Amino acid sequence: MAISFNSESVFNLRPIPTDNVRREVYGLLVSDEECVAAFQTVRDQLVFTNKRIISIDVQGITGKRKSYATMPYSKIQYFSVQTPGFLELIPDTELFIMFSNGMTAKFEFKGNTDIGLIARIIGEYVL
Repeated sequence: MAISFNSESVFNLRPIPTDNVRREVYGLLVSDEECVAAFQTVRDQLVFTNKRIISIDVQGITGKRKSYATMPYSKIQYFSVQTPGFLELIPDTELFIMFSNGMTAKFEFKGNTDIGLIARIIGEYVL
């Protein structure tokens, strides 16, 4: 499923080391910007930097075509997180973001995702 900043949900994001972020992303970074957290679906990635959120949507059969979308933290109107419930068979966490332009994004993270870390990253740069 493509990662975008609209009402579509993105499921099954799993944490990856920032060293595994696609190389092309580093060409998008501005001065003093660095990757602080990264997540991946089967082929797509979601990267949190110290300035914005970057999504990489890998397209086509070969995966050579990619779409990059970016949203600076300054455009976040509000966000919420949902933690897994007690004894859930498949624990997951969710992040909902509402941007000042009216767009929303909903992300579902699988596995041992530290949703508190994501909330702190966003909070640090939004507040």
